[in-house]
Amino acid sequence: MTDHSKNEFISNEALKARRDHALPMGLPSKSGIYADKAEGAELWDVDGKRYIDFIGGIGVLNVGHRHPKVQAAIKDQLDKVVHTCFGVAQYEPYVRLAERLNELVPHTEPMKTMFMNTGSEATEHVCKFARRITGRPGLISFEGSFHGRTLLATALTGKAMPYKEGFGPLPGDVYHAPYPNEYKGMSAEGALNCLQHIFDTSIAPHNVAAILIEPVQGEGGFVQAPKAFLEGLRKICDEHGIMLIADEVQTGFARTGKMFAIEHSGIMPDFLVCAKSIAGGLPLSAVIGKSSLFDKIAPGGMGSTYGGNPVACAAGNAVLDAIEEEGLIERAEEIGARLEKRWTQMQNGVAKGLFGDVRRVGAMAAVELIKDGDHSKPNGEACASILGAARDNGLIMLSAGKKAQVIRTHVPLVASDALIDEGLDIMEVTVESYLKG
Repeated sequence: MTDHSKNEFISNEALKARRDHALPMGLPSKSGIYADKAEGAELWDVDGKRYIDFIGGIGVLNVGHRHPKVQAAIKDQLDKVVHTCFGVAQYEPYVRLAERLNELVPHTEPMKTMFMNTGSEATEHVCKFARRITGRPGLISFEGSFHGRTLLATALTGKAMPYKEGFGPLPGDVYHAPYPNEYKGMSAEGALNCLQHIFDTSIAPHNVAAILIEPVQGEGGFVQAPKAFLEGLRKICDEHGIMLIADEVQTGFARTGKMFAIEHSGIMPDFLVCAKSIAGGLPLSAVIGKSSLFDKIAPGGMGSTYGGNPVACAAGNAVLDAIEEEGLIERAEEIGARLEKRWTQMQNGVAKGLFGDVRRVGAMAAVELIKDGDHSKPNGEACASILGAARDNGLIMLSAGKKAQVIRTHVPLVASDALIDEGLDIMEVTVESYLKG
């Protein structure tokens, strides 16, 4: 029997060999990094190499790795209760976190919250609730969207590869409308017209339970839905009795310069789902909705063994404390402006002809890579090469977009200006080196 506690098995190379033997191929593992420790916006692998982290666990660590408030809350809760199942014995951290979220979401009427474990799970449940409340089967989401990897969440996701290929048949009565994107030639008005076309040709509005939208698409390339489009959606939903659901799994908890991205539009959804940065790295998600709708679900119609775990809820309360006490909503805007300024300089200088659109909502910032200055030609190859070389140089980032042509960032909001600038220096040198061949 092999003793895997021996030090010779703790290196990136050795762990990769063990990983290839023990884990399925379908689990993504592009970086080759095996983390040993992390702090704030920095990460060290098992070989001792330091990385500046512009990924933050894919938007999970808005308050950074191992935030002191979150760590303290976790340790305190561990000394009290780790698990009971909320349906068996309830606990105050769950109630307190729900109360706080009910006040934070945009609303003009009472709200209620339930907790689950993951974004996919929250998406599944909110769509199930919408069908139960309306008595209708239809669900509409958008092209380019990502809503998770469970079966219904996969059906709702608006990208075939790699999420849908070979996993069918997927749940029915799910339809996809174009997402507005002026950069790609789809206006808010055009997208609303396409939605009407779906009503005319595929499913009548009185058969639609809910429309699910990311106020800013994540995997789709950090594209923000225009205010006029969201206002149009709200009007359509009100007219036809359709539930409007905001998917804030990637956009929530100060990332966009608001607590939730939907606030930029001024509209109020019927339900909002969130996860990722809700608990500083612990598994937790939430469905937040109007009390008048939520209470239409009979007792026993919702629940979860692990959802709203005491330790995760304690962490969630600490995350809200950190966001408020450290001004992280305001900090998100500062970070986004810093990224935008530097990328625009690169767009007009060293990366001219390679950087297409530079865009951001708060600190949810991205740059689209193109070929030979042609905005109609996405450059996924360059994106992959630059991300790989940047990682080798000590900076980790991710791609997004239909052709994986967008460099996106989830800089932890606790990162200092000096650390962000260091990361941007690495990025600029990497881009310059790529273009020189």
